[in-house]
Amino acid sequence: MAKAAFHKNQKVFVKPVGTWAIIEHVLPQWVKGLDEPLKVHYDVGLGREFSASELTADKSSGPIDDVADLEQWRINRARNRWNDTNDIPNHPFPGTFPVVTTDDKNWGGWRVPSAEYDRDPQKIEFQARIIASSPHLMSICKALAQFGMNHSDDIPAELLDLAKNSTVLLRRIYETHGDQGHAQAAE
Repeated sequence: MAKAAFHKNQKVFVKPVGTWAIIEHVLPQWVKGLDEPLKVHYDVGLGREFSASELTADKSSGPIDDVADLEQWRINRARNRWNDTNDIPNHPFPGTFPVVTTDDKNWGGWRVPSAEYDRDPQKIEFQARIIASSPHLMSICKALAQFGMNHSDDIPAELLDLAKNSTVLLRRIYETHGDQGHAQAAE
């Protein structure tokens, strides 16, 4: 038997998705003859139900709303084993290639094959900077979307369009696999 660990409208961190969400519905699974539910799941509006073990309550006085506060992605340099520094003078960082580290332990992240890097190093360096900046760009989109929602009546049309585009972009980022067909049909 289980008891609800969270309540409706409570802010929780969704571990599998890596984002904060608000509990929209508490979904108990009742079994005939028992006074308490067998299991309790939570709908946070992300496309599937989550168990209590996948959620963490917001215990801080100032909740972390910002993805950039949770994610500290950075570009590290890895040594290129196939090319010497003198062999590749046109590379922006000769003898190395970028590795975007997305994990606190310095081992998870995005890497590029050396052959692809050798083909267009400027493009790969640009992509690495975009990926490393993504959490900060997401927080800007989130703030802009929130501002547009709160002040939709008294902001210029151009800024409102940017806020709407930010909302669409955030939906694309947070959608689950089951929602992709609906998102593509809407576009």
